[in-house]
Order: sequence, then structure tokens, then C-alpha cells
Amino acid sequence: MQALLTGIATTLLLLLNTLILIGPMLAIALLKLILPGQRLRDACSRGVMWIAEAWAENCKRVFAVFTPTRWDIRGGDGLRNDTSYLVISNHQSWVDIPALVQAFNRKAPYFKFFLKKELIWVPFLGLAFWALDYPFMKRYSKAFLDKHPEMKGKDLEITRAACEKFKRMPVTVVNYLEGTRFTPVKHANQGSPYRHLLKPKAGGVAFVLAALGQQLDAILDVTLVYPGQGVPGFWALLSGQVPQVIVDIQTRPLDPALWQGDYENDGEFRQYVQAWVSDLWQEKDARISELRAQSQG
Repeated sequence: MQALLTGIATTLLLLLNTLILIGPMLAIALLKLILPGQRLRDACSRGVMWIAEAWAENCKRVFAVFTPTRWDIRGGDGLRNDTSYLVISNHQSWVDIPALVQAFNRKAPYFKFFLKKELIWVPFLGLAFWALDYPFMKRYSKAFLDKHPEMKGKDLEITRAACEKFKRMPVTVVNYLEGTRFTPVKHANQGSPYRHLLKPKAGGVAFVLAALGQQLDAILDVTLVYPGQGVPGFWALLSGQVPQVIVDIQTRPLDPALWQGDYENDGEFRQYVQAWVSDLWQEKDARISELRAQSQG
């Protein structure tokens, strides 16, 4: 009963926070569509981001008051709001998003996620995602692409177009290299060589690096671990059933060699980026094992 009451209270307060702030956010976003001049439109974009940060901060307060979750944030010192970052993270649950908010809101520029196209239809949040200029990606199955080869590369085109917008102000771009949430079934079907991760996809991050490399200050390598439990669902967080979340942040310098080549047409450069991603993922897999062992000890 306690978990149910906690979940209801937390849900209602988060919904209220969203209802109060989504109106001003959408008003500014619509204003951006009609105002002349890039400077005015960029000012509207900054206004939308300010509201989003206020919304996220209110969400943090709700979780702090109503849930016992301990957000164990390690690293991430010296972050700034006036520069851009690329966040690379493993992905297991919807709880991953609040975890990133806890770690980075108002410490780094507000997030830009690459989202599944279907999420635009989520009540309230879909409109907020649109207002925030989140790129919506349409994923196609291998069987579909075999029948419709003209659709290959569409996601990368969206990535390239989105990154052009990101160039005009500081931004934190979040890239889930696995492309989907980890599950044991997906892990088995892939035959993943990693113990805790799905196979990474290098193409998306390669295009983000190519478009924003000069603008990015660093790569924030985030490893999320839920110790002492299985991967929790979002209701578990809302109802106070997630005791601890580890957010491990390693700030990595950005090697210019990662964005100074042509990923599409240069095979040698493509292999270089893929090897870098593979090394990063091997280190992350080992890091997850280490963090889990520490939490159990």
C-alpha cells in the first residue's frame, strides 16, 4: 500500500509540474516559428531550454521528497553550461533518463536526445520533445530495408540535419550507442560479445562527431548501474522501490581524429571509429562488472 500511495503522489506531482510548464514552453516554441531573424529564434530556443531546466529541477525535488532513491553520482566535476558535450551511455530502462537529469541538469547544457518517432504521440511529452527540437528517428528492420533499400541512411540524414541546429548554442547531445534498451532476450538474439551490453552502433555517433566535433568540449562517458536488483521499471522509481542508482561519469578528451574523416566513404576511417567504439564498449562492460562488485561488497 505504501508503494502504491507513493507512486500515485509522485505521479500526480510530476504531471502537475508538466501541465504548469508545458503551456509557456509551447507558446515560446510557436513564437519561434513565426518570428523573423535567427537571433530572435535562438532567443526563443534559449527560453524553451530555461523552462525545460526548471521542469527538470522540479522533478528532482519531487523525487527527493517522496522517494528514498539514492543517486550515487561519481565524477562529472568541472562541467560548464557554456560549452557542448557528447554523452555516451548504456541504456537499460526509462529510469536512465531521470538518472541523467540528476547528474547533469543545470551543470551542463540541457539534453538533446535522438528519439523514436513514435514518442511524438506521448501525451504532453511528445509536444515538449517537439518544442525542444529533439530529432525523431524512424527505425527500420533489416527485412524492411532489404525490400526498400532507398530508406537506408535516413536516420543518419536526420542526425546530420539535427546537428546543424545544435551548432548555434551550447548543447549536451545524448547518444545511446546500443540503439535500444538492453534486455536479456536482445542480448541473446544478438550474440553480443559483451556481458552487460548490446552491440554498439558507430554510425550515429560518427555523424554527431563529424557535425559537432569542433564545438564539443569533451565526451562524458556515463555508466549506469542499478545495484542489488534487476533493472527497474519507471513505476518502481515512482513508487519508491529503487534504493540506489549509480551514475558513473568519466570525462574523456575528444580526439580530433574521430571527426576529421569521412565515415560514409572512407573505409579506413570507418574502421578507426568502429575500433574506438569497440574499445570504449569493452571498457564500459568491465566498468559495469567493477561497479556491481563494489556495490555487493
